[in-house]
Amino acid sequence: VQLQASGGGLVQAGGSLRLSCAASGRTLNNYVMAWFHQGPGKEREFVTGVAWGGIRSYADSVKGRFTVSKDIANNTMYLQMNSLKPEDTGVYYCAAYNDPVYYRVKTDQQEYRYWGQGTQVTVSS
Repeated sequence: VQLQASGGGLVQAGGSLRLSCAASGRTLNNYVMAWFHQGPGKEREFVTGVAWGGIRSYADSVKGRFTVSKDIANNTMYLQMNSLKPEDTGVYYCAAYNDPVYYRVKTDQQEYRYWGQGTQVTVSS
């Protein structure tokens, strides 16, 4: 599985961006897909993910602001980011792993086998 993240950029605080993660190599019917964020000088952290059964999970810091979605037909995951804050600045990575449980989304990055290259998001104050 190859993942390609795109859509990052520079935006003012309060603005919006939409990230995309295109998957290739195989269909992702039984795969969990997720977004991770690595701020400057910080560890990479779970942001949001969608189980292959459609259940979504969000970190508390982005609830109500970010929305994850998945287009199965196009093997693409999206992250709509609204009301962006300077602390949202960093590199956003998409990732995936195979999970037999249709509703589960793991938040530990060690569980994710496949990773995209990351896309930079910069939010200015």
